[in-house]
Amino acid sequence: MADHLEASVTLPSDPASVATARTYVIGTLAEWGLPSDTEAADTIRLIVSELATNAVQHTFGQSPTFTVDIQLDRDEHLCIGVTDSHPRFPKRLPAAVQQDNGRGMVIIRWLTAECGGKLRVRPTREGGKTVSIELPWTVPAEPVSAAGQQEP
Repeated sequence: MADHLEASVTLPSDPASVATARTYVIGTLAEWGLPSDTEAADTIRLIVSELATNAVQHTFGQSPTFTVDIQLDRDEHLCIGVTDSHPRFPKRLPAAVQQDNGRGMVIIRWLTAECGGKLRVRPTREGGKTVSIELPWTVPAEPVSAAGQQEP
């Protein structure tokens, strides 16, 4: 595989774009060698869903679009970032048990750490922000059968 791969998509800040972002990222990663039916793909799917949802819900209509960037470096590090034009950084909210929302960053932070990755939030030159995760790139060497044993 190449030393550096990257892909990007810009979507309208609309709830329907969350599913489009998930599909785009998982499809791109499948092209790069990560099967979409793996635990790693499921984790990434959930992280992208939370990142995109935050970009849509918490910009209060002040960011008409958001961009999803994917980078894979030397088959070792996967970086996925979601950029919007709203300047406010995400806040860590106390999530009460009965609360329906407000846990997105907690979920992202926990899943990223569980995978041995890092979460970053940084401002953009244009005044917005990028929330990104960096994960170790782990692709199964051989397909795994339904029974959990490697196929010959």
